[in-house]
Amino acid sequence: MIVLLSGALAYAEMQYAMEDAVSDIRLKRIYEPAEIDDGTRVLVDRLWPRGLLKSKAAIDVWLKDVAPSNDLRLWFGHDPKRWNEFRRRYKLELTSTPEELKTLRHLAHQGRLTLLYGARDGGHNQAVVLKEVLSR
Repeated sequence: MIVLLSGALAYAEMQYAMEDAVSDIRLKRIYEPAEIDDGTRVLVDRLWPRGLLKSKAAIDVWLKDVAPSNDLRLWFGHDPKRWNEFRRRYKLELTSTPEELKTLRHLAHQGRLTLLYGARDGGHNQAVVLKEVLSR
């Protein structure tokens, strides 16, 4: 079962300290097989990954609203030369999604959290930035 969380409805009742850093966060490409030690698996892409059936995705939550905006995603195009500027712009966008960040922090405080992404480049994608934001 996939749970789609969006906007202010996303775990609004959860309480936690925003300043608490979380450390057990993994990053994984959605196309890689799920493993028992993945913990909670959260897809952080705005678009559903190509060629992947929802019934085969093995995700716990899809937080598409925490993903970069369509404009930023298209501008970046996974071009490593734009990585630093992408990181800066995406972090700025994340300030408008506090509920989604709260949800991710809550899930991370419950145990291991695996952020799932579809990009081929494991070093230059939104999950890398999210981990950085959640870990500070």
